[in-house]
Amino acid sequence: MVVLEAAEVRDSPKAEPAGTGDVRQTERKEPRSPVRWVLLGVLFVVMIVPVYLLVVNAFKSQQDILDNPFLIPLGGLTFEHMSAAITSPQFNVIGGYGFTLFLVVVVDVLCIALAGPAAYAIARSLKRRTQLVLLYFLAGTFIPGAAVIIPVIYVLREVGLANTVTGLVAHDVASTLPVSIFLFVGFIRTIPVDIDHAATIDGAGRYRTFWSIIFPLMRPAVVTVLILNSIGIWNDFISPQILLSPSSGHYTVTTAVYAGISQYSTDLTKVFPNLLLAIAPVVIFFIYMQRHIISGLTVGAVKG
Repeated sequence: MVVLEAAEVRDSPKAEPAGTGDVRQTERKEPRSPVRWVLLGVLFVVMIVPVYLLVVNAFKSQQDILDNPFLIPLGGLTFEHMSAAITSPQFNVIGGYGFTLFLVVVVDVLCIALAGPAAYAIARSLKRRTQLVLLYFLAGTFIPGAAVIIPVIYVLREVGLANTVTGLVAHDVASTLPVSIFLFVGFIRTIPVDIDHAATIDGAGRYRTFWSIIFPLMRPAVVTVLILNSIGIWNDFISPQILLSPSSGHYTVTTAVYAGISQYSTDLTKVFPNLLLAIAPVVIFFIYMQRHIISGLTVGAVKG
């Protein structure tokens, strides 16, 4: 009898908590709002149409672009204009890749080297003046870059860095520090202070504690900062155009495109291929790294 009762109890279905089945049925029966899909569809069209026009017209002749920019002529597509844009002797967007990549690497390295220790000092300090320093850095995020470009020119002239690559690098590093420090501070505050205390007991100083222990834990935030800074520097036009005159001989991707458009403003077979060459690397880079951006921005948003 006992064995039979135990078997019946074992084979009987487990009772679900009260209300669990109702919640599941509610979730299954909840209709999806069509407004959301309509808005997503409109947003998709708004974003995809310019990309479509850019890609299609980069391989069309001048007359085909003027007649119908949205049409894809199956027999009229050609790679001649794209090849000419790559090997153009007047200006070359591909040639600007090297200088722009140099700027990206140098600015990213200097930004991490300066923003990391500064954010660590701010995050680990409870003093009021330290929080005021953080507010000072945050104030830099509300100032448009175009609004300070003229004062920057005067400052660079005074220190002898006008129309130099060093001056452009210094400006880009200063412009990327506020957001970088803000993201680093929010992430470091999620790391337990006990790790710092343990490192101090083992004889590690503040700098060694940060670079050897805290900095490796900041990988998501560091990757996010590197991606955001790299995209911003790659797409920046005002700073290199104004801080580096044509006499400097240095052209970034955006300034090279501008030089071509201003020179061939009516020749769309020069404009579209160069624009496509300019944005293709950063679009591919963003699509590949977007999950790192989202994870880096969300880490530290919820504590505990």
